[in-house]
Amino acid sequence: MSRRFHQVDVFSAVPLRGNPLAVVHAAEGLDDTQMAALARWTNLSETSFLLPPTEPGADYRVRIWTPFGELPFAGHPTLGSCWAWLAAGGVPQSAGVVVQQCGVGLVRVRQDGQRLAFAAPPLRRNGPVEPELLVRVCSGLGLQPDEVLAHAWVDNGPGWFALLLGSGERVRALQPDWAVLGRMKFGIVGPQAPGGDTAFEVRGLFDGIEDPVTGSLNAGLAQWLIGSGRAPHSYVAAQGHALQRAGRVFVQRDGDTVWVGGDVTPVVEGMIAL
Repeated sequence: MSRRFHQVDVFSAVPLRGNPLAVVHAAEGLDDTQMAALARWTNLSETSFLLPPTEPGADYRVRIWTPFGELPFAGHPTLGSCWAWLAAGGVPQSAGVVVQQCGVGLVRVRQDGQRLAFAAPPLRRNGPVEPELLVRVCSGLGLQPDEVLAHAWVDNGPGWFALLLGSGERVRALQPDWAVLGRMKFGIVGPQAPGGDTAFEVRGLFDGIEDPVTGSLNAGLAQWLIGSGRAPHSYVAAQGHALQRAGRVFVQRDGDTVWVGGDVTPVVEGMIAL
């Protein structure tokens, strides 16, 4: 049968400058083998499948796949899936807030004009990164140990840890050695020079590739940086420079909740035979 299909660009108001996501609507009846096969075929960082919710209070359920397997949560698929669900006529139970069901539970997504923002889920793991892991990462990035100003686990599902460097310029200049880094999942962040439109530069590396713009990583980074006093309660992060993208991630802490937002731009709409 044929199912409705969207491909959207997340964290960018300009097509082809953010992080692409494939979304399959009405995915009932598809098994794990079919979902995994489509995720490999699209060859995007993530492909998501929209399903009816099974938990009270949820507006829809999503399953998120990479070419290598399923994720319990990811940020840009959360925003892109929510946009696609709304574009297909979805109406949330509570005006202005969509509740997504995924592998980490229920995630709120709020509508702020044309921009969407998700509530960062709790960290599953925090605390300092193990010394042997730091040694390997520094080797794979060509960093001296004293260039790492701070480090922490910021895992909210995908398994992220993060390094803080002294500047966004240093972050942009890194040239990863994939033979050393392998498929580790980690982020690097550094403050931007004053006067620009963003406060931090971010890079996210996982499964032997660099991700253009990473919502889950930015969510974990925001909880760590704001919680430790290293970032203001509201800021914008840039990501994607090394891949010639111009992603913008909008972060705001409201009480105990960190909201991670961005623009979603439609690129392709049609039907897919599955």
